[in-house]
Amino acid sequence: MKKILLGILAVALLAALSGCREKVTPEDRLADYISHWNKGDFTDMYSSFLTQETKDAFPEEDFADRQQKLQEDLGIHDLKVTYQKPEKGTKWDKEEPAVFPVEVKMETAAGPVEFEKEMTLLHEKQGDDENWFVEWDPSFIFPDLEADDEIGVTRIEAERGEIVDRNGLPLAKNGTGYNIGIVPEKLTDESKKAEIAGLLGTTVEAIDAKLNQGWVKPDLFVPVGKASADDGELLDKLVAIPGVGAQQTKMRVYPYGAAAAHLTGYIGPISAEQLEKLKDKGYTETDQIGRRGLESLLEDRLRGTDGMKIYIKKTGEGAEPVTVAETLPENGETVKLAVDAMFQKAAYDAMKGEPGAAASVDPKTGEVLALVSSPAYDPNEFILGVSGERYQALESDPDTPLFNRFAQSYAPGSAIKPITAAIGMESGKLDPAEGLTIDGKTWQKDASWGNYRVSRLHADAPNPIDLNKALIYSDNIYFARQALDMGKGTLTEGLKKYGFGEEIPLDLMKLKSSQISNDGSIGSEGQLADTSFGQGQMLANILHLASMYEPFVTNGPMYKPTLLLDAADAEVWKENVIGADTAAAIRTILRNVVLDGYAQSANLPDIPIAGKTGTAELKSAGETSGKENGYFVSFNPDNPAFILAMMVESVEDNGGSDYVAAMSAEVYKKMTEGR
Repeated sequence: MKKILLGILAVALLAALSGCREKVTPEDRLADYISHWNKGDFTDMYSSFLTQETKDAFPEEDFADRQQKLQEDLGIHDLKVTYQKPEKGTKWDKEEPAVFPVEVKMETAAGPVEFEKEMTLLHEKQGDDENWFVEWDPSFIFPDLEADDEIGVTRIEAERGEIVDRNGLPLAKNGTGYNIGIVPEKLTDESKKAEIAGLLGTTVEAIDAKLNQGWVKPDLFVPVGKASADDGELLDKLVAIPGVGAQQTKMRVYPYGAAAAHLTGYIGPISAEQLEKLKDKGYTETDQIGRRGLESLLEDRLRGTDGMKIYIKKTGEGAEPVTVAETLPENGETVKLAVDAMFQKAAYDAMKGEPGAAASVDPKTGEVLALVSSPAYDPNEFILGVSGERYQALESDPDTPLFNRFAQSYAPGSAIKPITAAIGMESGKLDPAEGLTIDGKTWQKDASWGNYRVSRLHADAPNPIDLNKALIYSDNIYFARQALDMGKGTLTEGLKKYGFGEEIPLDLMKLKSSQISNDGSIGSEGQLADTSFGQGQMLANILHLASMYEPFVTNGPMYKPTLLLDAADAEVWKENVIGADTAAAIRTILRNVVLDGYAQSANLPDIPIAGKTGTAELKSAGETSGKENGYFVSFNPDNPAFILAMMVESVEDNGGSDYVAAMSAEVYKKMTEGR
């Protein structure tokens, strides 16, 4: 009897406990479903929460796999789904659907997406589970998305910013060119491939590789090369071949070609290494990227940001696509340089392809008006596609057109003598009016110098030799003796005032520093003598050399060189380098150098030019003579709008530094005519 009573009590207790347990409401189920949704747990959502009718209509791959893939492909993140809570005390009828307003917010690669919908839950039994289940369709992914629709993504390419000169003339611009392609079924004569390859500067093997790509079909246009829009003759020859066509395409264009090549650089396809490094910045394997020069250095400013569009491709005939999200592209910045493109071209053309470098600055602001390396390559060739054979030819060219000379430093020779003179005058140890008696072609202080002697080119210079004659005749012995009187400390400290041994503070580009010597000091009297006239271990960068002549025009300060036009003008690099009296004296003498000296090619009838030539002898140990680099650094003392420094290698058989003076004179004439 007791056992029966205990059983009845147990059943009663279970019934009581069951009555106390809260029933699961549709709100509970929706909250749980949305929690999974926000976490991206699409598999659990499918298996545990969807109505049977929904599962019958949409297999798991159409629900879970699709949404997971869309999150990855569309860059969906920060998903936030919320629902509107029902009124307190709402009664739920299992026979009636439970409807809740929901709000969906997310970020995508194409921008934010936000929409509202009503979500319905039905009470039903699935196996042993009786509960509330969610009705679902694809419109809960994106509004207007139906079962058979597809989602598309379009990348909207940003325009690359252009590089323009101080007057707005483009140095690197967005232009057009042509993709040259072959329609395989129309190329009936296989032997024509060799002709096509020859015209495009490629190989038959390279053309075949493109024609054998997996996507190629007989009737499709297959790009095999590029051609400039300006090369009408080439285009005519190509399209005359049956099966060859041309399609216009966007193309980077460098209007000044080789004249500005080492300045602008060029763009090219992104490499696998660059892509791995920059993939977090949105680059893809089809992108172009700056490969050299300013195109590379200004990449972040020029590139811009691509736009993105996510849309629904409707299946109905004639149905328009529905935009889900769209971010417009932000085009790259147009960067304006202080460079004068016409000046740049005039300097490059004047050098006639001779190996060398040139630089020009505005002496009153430090703005860089030209920065030239000669010879150079044509960056447009690299845009069109340089064959391995052509690149090898450029690399093996003895004049090294791929080598950027304006970024290097060289022995400046006698072009440094005005600087030495100014240092001596400012120190009070050089009196420009005091003459020295110098006889013979060579000189040494005493026998302690051993075999070392200072040589001069013009032993016929009339005594006494003052500073004016010393610069006109470029007398090494005069400057060696003055340097000995100054002493190592005075010359070293004086050169440091001009920026020797420092990084050249040029914005954007890094140039090799000028040096007094390998270790920055002067170790012997012989080295002191050599340094005074720009030999020994002294090296100077061509742009720095132009800047060093600024104090002769400004009566004191030397400015930081700037490539960007919007950079702060006239930012002083070195203050009070020399006084006004020293500057005036040097100006007058540099004019006399051209009038009476050995730069007669720069003695123009209508343009007064002041300047100093220089010849730096480069010889290996044991050689009695070697190659000579020629210099001419100059300005117009009546209208000092610019200082031009030019260096040409191996002038020993071309008349020496006057050869460079003649090239510089051509620049003055062109710029005067141009203005």
